[in-house]
Amino acid sequence: MRTVTANQITETVKNLFLDANRYIGKDVTDKFLQYQALEASPVGRTVLDQLLENNRIAADDKVPICQDTGMCVVFVDLGQDVHITEGDFESAINEGVRQAYEQGYFRKSVVGEPLFRRTNTKDNTPAVIHTRIVPGDKVHIMVTAKGFGSENMSALKMLVPADGIEGVKKFVLETVKNAGPNPCPPIILGIGIGGTFEQAALLAKRCTTRPLDQDNPDPRYAELEKELLEKINGLGIGPAGIGGNTTALKVSIDYTATHIAGLPVAVNICCHAARHAERTI
Repeated sequence: MRTVTANQITETVKNLFLDANRYIGKDVTDKFLQYQALEASPVGRTVLDQLLENNRIAADDKVPICQDTGMCVVFVDLGQDVHITEGDFESAINEGVRQAYEQGYFRKSVVGEPLFRRTNTKDNTPAVIHTRIVPGDKVHIMVTAKGFGSENMSALKMLVPADGIEGVKKFVLETVKNAGPNPCPPIILGIGIGGTFEQAALLAKRCTTRPLDQDNPDPRYAELEKELLEKINGLGIGPAGIGGNTTALKVSIDYTATHIAGLPVAVNICCHAARHAERTI
């Protein structure tokens, strides 16, 4: 049995969110550069130039990439041989969020009750926490700061098996087309197929954190990722929604087992500020 303190969890989460809100990963930057060379629209190329410059300034000056520093989503793979001491596990995560958003001067965007008073919690907590118990004595933490310009454009549909692959394609393309400029393209799409209502959405969310240079290991799904990306970029929405052939940088799909009567499909849209970071304790 290995001991990990609650303070170690707090420090890790704090540093991950400080980094995620300031620094865009190399995989995302490389995709920007790739599509900048392919973008047919002069205005679209200018937008991509501006986004690259924005990301550079954020990193150099240690300021947020975007004013919407998101709602905090935390994925934890907790080794079954780890014992958390000196505090409560989820409270330690939320303390890390609180410290990051205070120290980083990040916008605090969470309201504690969603329908009536909508009072701001003033520290961007609580985080959305997904924990899996896995073999081993390590704690792997991956965080994403999810802005709601893109989150609000996401969608889930309970298709039936008869809808098949064409039904999946139609739903994905309709979701992106209806979103238009609202999710701040170029976007990254996470698509979850299978499971149940909530599991499809969770798969889709995780997919938005997959490195952009990785395809699904199943060649059938990798081909579907490629086809959907081509069709999405053929919609003409373009960078910032002002036209062009760079509407999306990547489509990532994951799937799981489902019921014989079901074909759940979730589309989680992530904006160009693909903010995520991960670390293992």
